Amino acid sequence: MKPDGPIKLVSQLLDLPIVDSDGCYCGIVDDVELTGTPGQLLKVKSLLVGPGTYRERLPNWAFGLVRTVAGDHIARVPWSKVRSIGSTVRLSVPGGTLGLLKSEVRVERFIPHKGAF
Repeated sequence: MKPDGPIKLVSQLLDLPIVDSDGCYCGIVDDVELTGTPGQLLKVKSLLVGPGTYRERLPNWAFGLVRTVAGDHIARVPWSKVRSIGSTVRLSVPGGTLGLLKSEVRVERFIPHKGAF
């Protein structure tokens, strides 16, 4: 599916994995930022990715734990950088240029690099 057509935000976009132009996994779609005015057509402005998007969804104590482990970064992926949407959201640029992967790098310090990891 191309990003210029109609889309069901919850069933077709939220929680999809994001893959950048280099084929690298860059997280999941955590939230969506919309643009538009009442009575007009709403359009997706950007995809929001990162642990900071959980601030409003979690109790303070739980978000504090998330912030300690993964940080509170939110990356905004402009809708214009989305190439296609299917089982993953494919980007037209490398994820690092959009501020993606910061949380993954931060969490790596908690994951042992032994065996299958």
